[in-house]
Amino acid sequence: MQTLKLQRLKQALDARAEQHLLRTPQTLQQYNGRVVTVADNDYLNFCGNDYLGLATAPQVLQAYADGALKYGAGSTGSPLVTGQHDVHQQLSEQLCEWLGAERVLLFSSGFAANHAMLTTLCDKHDTLLLDKLSHASLIDGALHSSALFKRFAHNDYAGLSTLLQRHAGAMVVTEGVFSMDGDSPDLNTVSNLCQKNGAMLLLDDAHGLGVFGTEGRGTAAEQGVRRAEVFCTMANFGKALGVGGAFVAGSKTVIDYLEQFGRHYVYSTALSPALCAAVIASIHLCRADNWRRDKLHCNISLFRRLASDLPLLASSSAIQGLVLGSSEKALALSQKLKTAGIWLSAIRPPTVPQGSARLRITLSAQHEEADIKLLVQTLRQSL
Repeated sequence: MQTLKLQRLKQALDARAEQHLLRTPQTLQQYNGRVVTVADNDYLNFCGNDYLGLATAPQVLQAYADGALKYGAGSTGSPLVTGQHDVHQQLSEQLCEWLGAERVLLFSSGFAANHAMLTTLCDKHDTLLLDKLSHASLIDGALHSSALFKRFAHNDYAGLSTLLQRHAGAMVVTEGVFSMDGDSPDLNTVSNLCQKNGAMLLLDDAHGLGVFGTEGRGTAAEQGVRRAEVFCTMANFGKALGVGGAFVAGSKTVIDYLEQFGRHYVYSTALSPALCAAVIASIHLCRADNWRRDKLHCNISLFRRLASDLPLLASSSAIQGLVLGSSEKALALSQKLKTAGIWLSAIRPPTVPQGSARLRITLSAQHEEADIKLLVQTLRQSL
């Protein structure tokens, strides 16, 4: 039986390789924001999520080091046993003050937070309505919940309205910034539809937090959607904040319930307290250093202007999608860019739908004008 199982596994791997879908981890020797070092070669980095350049900010690194010396490297236990430290509470209170939430709950990753949010808060009496392009963590959470699960076409408000008329009181799930396309929904329209049909809005703002809104409060704040209109929000610390981990924010009742029944939270080792100290420092810089957001949005505008003749998806975020169709084409262009000193990985199914393999270009406050000009020039010459 073991031999047969191994054969089936090998066949699946071979099939993925034949379809140009096999993924190979790349080991970085050094990360310096706009530049990464791989196999002793330096590349301009256009595929990370460090939008504000906080992953290497000296204040964040120092807070990490000081946190390790003060609290130790790890939390040593689950949060409800021995893993909760005062720095976890400090981070939670800072998030509540920043975002205007009653309570937050910390998780080890965005995937865990999203999965916990949907599997814990939804039961057999609920209906989940997800945008078609929702992240895998949301799709898995919906599939593993006991709720009825349906999807609506990407940002299709008429389709969502029709579903809500059939499923009043549903839980509507969308993202502030969609991770592969880089676009945003009209959250006011979604919120109004939810209120009209007695539904609840659940928001994944992983790629919006830090980037949009006053002091980086996120996509809902940017669009003028009140905190009370959102049932709960997930965001993480590994994108614009440059560290790691995630949280779910909501009312005291919602977060109290997650704390008691969320298996990802109850049965996982708590976040490293040193990491929490680094996140606290990162949030401070995110809020105070408006120049980081200003520089990022200037870089986004510059890229869109210079690349106006390229087949880009519509996006005003740091994520700019260049859809090429086949995985083979995406891999070939990625390799050409690497030869020119640009690190930009191909994104292929199942991460994106079949026939929409692409380069997912991400911009940062650390990029210089010359970097963006070189990228656009190389893309134009290579397409």
